[in-house]
Amino acid sequence: MKNTHTKITSGVIVMALLLVSLVAFSFKKDGANVSDYMAVPDKKKDSIASVKAFQKVYSVLMSPRCMNCHPKGDVPLQGEDSHLHQMMPQRGKDGKGLYAMKCTNCHQPENTPGLHMPPGHKDWHLPPADMKMVFEGKTAHELAKQLVDPKQNGGKDLKKLVEHADDGLVKTGWNPGEGLKKPPLTHAEFKKSWIEWIEKGAYAPAP
Repeated sequence: MKNTHTKITSGVIVMALLLVSLVAFSFKKDGANVSDYMAVPDKKKDSIASVKAFQKVYSVLMSPRCMNCHPKGDVPLQGEDSHLHQMMPQRGKDGKGLYAMKCTNCHQPENTPGLHMPPGHKDWHLPPADMKMVFEGKTAHELAKQLVDPKQNGGKDLKKLVEHADDGLVKTGWNPGEGLKKPPLTHAEFKKSWIEWIEKGAYAPAP
């Protein structure tokens, strides 16, 4: 009788563990949980606050100042309507252009004076060919997942992702030159939302 009771108890425990595993798998599969790539303390996780913060981040990343340098093809985008760059420069292996048509041939270290002239930065470039970091056409869910994946974000961990908000080339979006619109948030607002999204768990909005 005792052995029968032990077997029943063991069976119940196994079934309970299996059920928990299946629920956890389903929760991960739909993208509602914190990213597998981010080591965020449980006490800081807040899926609602994290997703709300990312929606603000997403509005900036999808603005022309960001998306134009994160195209799905190998030609950068241009203008407020994000059309293909008129000069048709190519990404190149390192993201800095191909052959004689290098990004920094036209994009100088500083903005070129004049209406609709090329904005500047000393290291103007697209993401490299082996790490394209495409923004164009991505949903908020897809982009959030991509941003926290080290295999797609240049090997960045939590700390490096936070620091990336102050990257010099990122900040040029808020100094775009004459005739170009700035992103919908200030850089300070963007940075605050970016950090909150990550520190609250880097949750992806629902697909």
